[in-house]
Amino acid sequence: MLGEYETYQAAQAAVDTLAKAEFPIKHLSIVGTDLTTVERITGRLTYGRAAFTGAASGSWLGLFFGLLLFLFSPTPDFSFILAAALIGAGFGMIFSIVSYAVNRRRRDFASTHQVLARVHQVIVDPQHAARARHLLAGPGAWPPPVANAASTSPGGDSPAAPADPAESSSVQTPEPTPDQRA
Repeated sequence: MLGEYETYQAAQAAVDTLAKAEFPIKHLSIVGTDLTTVERITGRLTYGRAAFTGAASGSWLGLFFGLLLFLFSPTPDFSFILAAALIGAGFGMIFSIVSYAVNRRRRDFASTHQVLARVHQVIVDPQHAARARHLLAGPGAWPPPVANAASTSPGGDSPAAPADPAESSSVQTPEPTPDQRA
């Protein structure tokens, strides 16, 4: 785990910071935990409101079918679009009013549902964790000094763990090449 944040926006900002530093963000995940469901009541549901919302959603569906008829008709005419939208609005209104009448006593209000997380964790693959922490710590913290080319992983994204724990306490410098000695 790279870090915990109270808001999704804060977790997203951490990922944005890593993305701007050209970190391979495909190795990151934002996980929301301690979930809560919130239902917000938007108003009383009436026959008029049911008819209006049914007509609106039905007209969108009708508009879609009207566009398909317009595009694939041998003689395209804009009246296909208008007619299909009006027919869709009519059917949507009828179905919505019937649905409201059947469920009227059980639910007389309109609402929206939302799932909220109390904590957002940014998770990173273990082989990229050190680099991600350094990038979030601030500029100039990465890359650390490298002892030699063999100490990096084959992908080149993160350093390999030293085989000997004593190696991690000091930085070894490579021996100069014959050209550098002269």
